[in-house]
Amino acid sequence: MLTFYDYKASQNAWKVRQALKHLAIPHRTVWVSIFEGAGQAAEFRAINPTGAVPAIRLDDGRVLGESGAILFYLADGTPYLADDSFLRAKVLQWLSFENDYGQNSIGSLRYWKLTGKQRPPELVEGKIAMAMRVLTIVDDALASEPFLVGGRYTIADIACFAYTHLADEADLRLADYPNVVAWIARVRAQPGFLDQVYPYSVDPHSANELP
Repeated sequence: MLTFYDYKASQNAWKVRQALKHLAIPHRTVWVSIFEGAGQAAEFRAINPTGAVPAIRLDDGRVLGESGAILFYLADGTPYLADDSFLRAKVLQWLSFENDYGQNSIGSLRYWKLTGKQRPPELVEGKIAMAMRVLTIVDDALASEPFLVGGRYTIADIACFAYTHLADEADLRLADYPNVVAWIARVRAQPGFLDQVYPYSVDPHSANELP
């Protein structure tokens, strides 16, 4: 059985949770207390050298980290990832976009706010500018399409939804991006949608800095 290494408040982990639910993949979950340093333990770093969640271990012992890579692996051969090579590349483009820009701006701002972490004002301002650009790009992409790739719901939508739909929690006005708001509703309407987000407050250690 597949083993899924998870942390409740991680929206990167939520992406994998959602894919596992959509695909009805049997698995066991191992919770990793990342703020207590469990991610840096030698045992876990053998699974994911970065010490981050999510990660998975397959039945044969092979391991895989990074949410985008895991989504791509799980969705291969399913309706959540196209067979067409160009459309697959477009999905990869959005997975990279989410990792480089979405998580790195909206995700960071939300994390700092909800855990009370203080960062230099110029760093915060830079993240806000990046986050607004992310929301504009996604809004523009959805101006004439219901979903991000090929007109149908894929792992690109799962990945980008994870932090984008929580932009208000990062003090960003989602209402200013009507195409994004409409897309969020369409994603939520998908069969098997996992409407469960854990706040950082579920972990009393999350006020600490990551080791």
